[in-house]
Amino acid sequence: MNYLSTRDNHLRMTAAQAISKGLAPDGGLMTPQVMPRLAGNALESLKDMSYQQRAVYVLAGFLEGFSSSELTAYARAAYGGGKFSHLDVAPVRAVDENTHCMELWHGPTCAFKDMALQMLPHLFSASLVKNDEKKTVCILVATSGDTGKAALEGFKDVSKTKILVFYPKDGVSDIQQLQMVTQEGSNVGVCAVVGNFDDAQTGVKKLFSNEELAQQLAERGYFLSSANSINWGRVLPQIIYYISAYCDLRKQGAIEQGQEINVCVPTGNFGNILAAYYARMMGVPIKTLICASNENNVLTDFIRTGVYDRNRPFHNTLSPSMDILISSNLERLLFELSGRDDQQVASYMEQLAQEGRYEVSPAIKTKLQQAFAAGYCDDAQTKETIAKVWKEHNYLIDPHTAVAFHVLEEYRKETGDETVTVVVSTASPFKFCSSVLEALGEHEFAPGTEILDQLSRLTGVEVPKPLASLKDKQVRFDTVTEKEGMLDQVLEYLR
Repeated sequence: MNYLSTRDNHLRMTAAQAISKGLAPDGGLMTPQVMPRLAGNALESLKDMSYQQRAVYVLAGFLEGFSSSELTAYARAAYGGGKFSHLDVAPVRAVDENTHCMELWHGPTCAFKDMALQMLPHLFSASLVKNDEKKTVCILVATSGDTGKAALEGFKDVSKTKILVFYPKDGVSDIQQLQMVTQEGSNVGVCAVVGNFDDAQTGVKKLFSNEELAQQLAERGYFLSSANSINWGRVLPQIIYYISAYCDLRKQGAIEQGQEINVCVPTGNFGNILAAYYARMMGVPIKTLICASNENNVLTDFIRTGVYDRNRPFHNTLSPSMDILISSNLERLLFELSGRDDQQVASYMEQLAQEGRYEVSPAIKTKLQQAFAAGYCDDAQTKETIAKVWKEHNYLIDPHTAVAFHVLEEYRKETGDETVTVVVSTASPFKFCSSVLEALGEHEFAPGTEILDQLSRLTGVEVPKPLASLKDKQVRFDTVTEKEGMLDQVLEYLR
């Protein structure tokens, strides 16, 4: 199977090229030429398999040129060997009769980004070999909190790679920042950017399109690529856990064969819920995709009106990984909803770049609203939801997951739709201790990493080992740059 650009469907790449390049030369996102369909009995067969076996099955449909033995080895390395604290890797937990929570934070960085970024380095290294690439790749990452640490951990000491992560200064939680600035590894770099996530993400995109920089780096033996969800190798592993969640519901007897479910996903950059949409395209019986946003509710407005408008105030919220106004992966959805009309998508993206807004056609709007519902949650509602879920279900959740629970509750009130729903839990509550403690009625917080133990004592929930180990780590990175200085940081890092 080849891959094509959302802005030029005549451009073709192999799977290995799409993964190693990260971004199309025209700025578009690489997308499968054909979306594989699950065989008629696939979900029933997969329900009795391990997560690793399910991963191999799904990956094989997209990765022509990768052997079954290769994919098996990658799945074992990514999801086995004790890297995940739960045997099921992405366990589905019943909250009530119609609500289940898929926990995606049992990996080495305690966030859902591990689900893709434990796999991506293996796909990346193999792709470099398959492409006969002689230069060293530098992975550039813009992070709103979790992607950075997960990418650093995934690519740590991987041969023929270096990685440089940019995060918004004062735009991530204290624990998220500490995870990044203490990162171990000989090939890693971390830099704070004065501004918000959109500033960092826009800066990284500009670096990718800078031909003069590319030439300079080529002369030094480097080329740039991405581990953000603009890279197909990031989105693909996320499809797996939606298929896996459906299989687990079947295995648990929570649904009948072929029964439809809803999914409710807290999302900012749209990659996570896009993966659910792809699983739906492949044949998973997903009825409605419920898009949950915080006060940066650009996606809620888009789904409800068909108008995408980033010209609005930016809010720093209790759910910082969703503090985004430019949702990059929405471009891939537009490509599908437009009937893969690359020129239409390119026009929308040009309007977004020039004017900060665009309005989709009536046909796209209709298709969008047939598949998606949307809502948002402010910080006060986020704290109320954390407290409510803890009180009613003895279940501790982080602010991002709380956003999803609140939006689901409002959706059910508005529609009366009681379809069995999977809420996607994207991070451990211990990554956002102060917010969770405040929601539970605490207003004085222990300093530094001692706050982890404070939350554990209050709730009786054990601190995840990867976070508990932060107490003994030394800060390695303290560089801060203006957004205009990101290019200089890259040149300095790769000198």
